[in-house]
Amino acid sequence: MKLGRRQALKVIAATGAMAAGSVAPASAARARREPPPDALGMLYDTTKCIGCKACVVACTEANHLEVDTSWSDGLYQAPLDLNGKTKNVIKLYREGPYQSYVKAQCMHCVDPACTSACMLGSLKKDPVTGIVTYDQRYCVGCRYCMMACPFNVTKFEYHKVAPNIVKCELCRHRFAEATLAETNGFSRFPANHGPACCEVCPREAVIYGKRSELLAEAKRRLAEHPDRYVPKIYGEDDAGGTQVLYLSHVPFEKIGLPDFGPRGVPHTAYTVQEGLYQGFVAPVALYGALAFVMWRNRKKGGQPADAAAGKGEAS
Repeated sequence: MKLGRRQALKVIAATGAMAAGSVAPASAARARREPPPDALGMLYDTTKCIGCKACVVACTEANHLEVDTSWSDGLYQAPLDLNGKTKNVIKLYREGPYQSYVKAQCMHCVDPACTSACMLGSLKKDPVTGIVTYDQRYCVGCRYCMMACPFNVTKFEYHKVAPNIVKCELCRHRFAEATLAETNGFSRFPANHGPACCEVCPREAVIYGKRSELLAEAKRRLAEHPDRYVPKIYGEDDAGGTQVLYLSHVPFEKIGLPDFGPRGVPHTAYTVQEGLYQGFVAPVALYGALAFVMWRNRKKGGQPADAAAGKGEAS
């Protein structure tokens, strides 16, 4: 059956309209993720941290990591940032009279970009605890997770023959069969079963528990000491929400916690993709245009030679 030009255009337009009508609006394509009800997390308070780095040492020991002495000529553990040997680090911010320590580790995002980028499911978000876990059995070393993480947390063991991704997993291997019990208003594991960094902190600058409990505690501190803190809990909504929360006496962007807005990276990425494609209208239109060009060229190719010559004489 041969199609005329007008009929061909109608088919293309109808196909595009059907594709557009068969999908939900872009804004509904990916709803905002909420943390699991029993999500675990940490609360770090810059006003309590004295920079002793006991948490850094405890993390290294608990996770059986190599000690990073590259910046001390082998004398002592002194990582400057997260790396293939370091899942947790204390950094110093200093500007004029202002000074603050800040702890860096995986933020365990509510809507993590690393799990969305991981093509084989090596990185997953636990449906109960919300911890972003890593399974080396499925990792192919593509490092897309490193490019996707907005906090620049995930690292790679470049120094090993069989490298893995290195990131905090909230010491989930220490949980074992231990169960949570309420302790001073927080859900805690028995001693030596919780996150090592939290258990050794002498000032309780970093504590752990359920995210809901930590959020309530952060709000309590802000209400009791409004002059002590920046009036915000970083991670409550930032980047779609994180399970590691921060209180600070200096602006968060100064200590390496940028303003990402309330949407997670995957939410933004999927929204942009849906907006570009709009139910595949753009690809359908493109393929339709290509089909029309091919149809037109074939039609021209089928014209008698004398007809084309006649056109040339008339011009």
